[in-house]
Amino acid sequence: MPARFGHDAPQYRAIFIMGGSNTGWPRLRSAIAAALFALAASACGTMPSAPQLPEDDCSRWFARLDAAVDAAGVSDAQDERIEGFAGLRVDRFGQATRTLLPFDAWLAHAAALDRSAREAEAANLPRAAFPLADAVDAPTALARSERCRAAWPSRLGVDAKARAALLQRAQVPDRYAIGLRALGLYPLVRWPFFAGVNSWQARHLGAIEQWAAAPPPLQRFAPASGEDVPLVFEIERSRQPSDATLAPFDRFGAPVWREGFAAPQVDTTQPVVYRRRAQALHGGRVLRQDVFTLWFSERPATGRFDLLAGALDGVIVRLTYGPDGATPWMLDTIHACGCYHLFFPAAGVTPRAGAPQHEEWAFVAGTLPRRSPGQRWSVRIASGTHYVTGLTLDAGVAAAQPYAVRDENTLRSLPQPNGADRRSLYGPDGLVAGSERGERFLFWPMGIASAGAMRQWGHHATAFVGRRHFDDPHLLADRFVLPLQEEGPAKPALP
Repeated sequence: MPARFGHDAPQYRAIFIMGGSNTGWPRLRSAIAAALFALAASACGTMPSAPQLPEDDCSRWFARLDAAVDAAGVSDAQDERIEGFAGLRVDRFGQATRTLLPFDAWLAHAAALDRSAREAEAANLPRAAFPLADAVDAPTALARSERCRAAWPSRLGVDAKARAALLQRAQVPDRYAIGLRALGLYPLVRWPFFAGVNSWQARHLGAIEQWAAAPPPLQRFAPASGEDVPLVFEIERSRQPSDATLAPFDRFGAPVWREGFAAPQVDTTQPVVYRRRAQALHGGRVLRQDVFTLWFSERPATGRFDLLAGALDGVIVRLTYGPDGATPWMLDTIHACGCYHLFFPAAGVTPRAGAPQHEEWAFVAGTLPRRSPGQRWSVRIASGTHYVTGLTLDAGVAAAQPYAVRDENTLRSLPQPNGADRRSLYGPDGLVAGSERGERFLFWPMGIASAGAMRQWGHHATAFVGRRHFDDPHLLADRFVLPLQEEGPAKPALP
């Protein structure tokens, strides 16, 4: 079974960049509107009918494979299947670049997404699901899928109608449930929720200022030797006067499945940070993003009725670079539930004027300091809540524990005890089982499924009031004035 899924896999190496102004780029609102229009058009029978796969046996094969995957409850929710085009999938980057990238490059991206998802799904299929047609095991199932997937370029290259239908159908659903918002009287209840958000932000800015002036005792974690990661993590030590070490719930590590536990556990014998690659868009160019995730065993309760407490907690830190792939423009961070979205822009990056005043737009919690070559940033994390409570340049003075770096896509297929079938960290709905929070019973009118639960990449709605998706490639350009692009023709670039 391949150990790597997703954009770090060998089949996905090139990022294509296009020249031009930013004025013609679609915005998130237009993407949502297009999705709603497509849904309405489908209901009216005006959308082009989904073509058959290039070969009837491929159509039957993918239908049978998907049925087995769905029946076993092991479908991977990171990227969206495209109706009528089995063997291809789409993410928000793919949705945003449907008519902007050369079609062959866009198609390669869609194929790579499906390949990664099916690798995870095939690995997680129960052994009892095989043989499946003529596939006796996961490797033969993947080989057959690859042969069928490889037929798409030639078919689509000569079938303009099929190509148009593919691009029209390649859309990612909004992660906000309009029905829940309507049922919960969102236009009315948003106001007390928004007041609560503003109150938390004000308190958190105060905590950041306090830590900057007099930081608490911190445990420093730096990348292991040979790891090219520009981040150090400093975690607040236990607040108990008699304990100068990290509390168990403040140790980060590797999510694992253990016998007798319904929720994933975290193996903290070795600190581990998970990394993935992502892309943003600005001024007709693709920007490199490096995304790092820390997993903790829990957010402990601070009282009997702590609605925010629960099993498993994750902190996601993302760095976005300019077109040269080396100049940092932004560090932003969320928890793995999509909550607590903080922005730390670099010099020259400023919030756009005229931002909406009554929704969560862009909470600037500090700045991204300019660093010298070889220097790292230090991300400071509070005990228990795991709030990011500061961003500084790492002095490199205090002793550090080394952390390992792993591909985040490995979490899509994890071993289980006693030789049981493999299992993803995430469910078919993109949520992590057992990580539910009590806040979901209070926050449901905001339209986010199981608010507070940990979730998979592609499922992070990051605003209770308003709409915002962490993986939206236009997120930064829509909310911040980014530096002007350098002149010169567009050309391919490696990530």
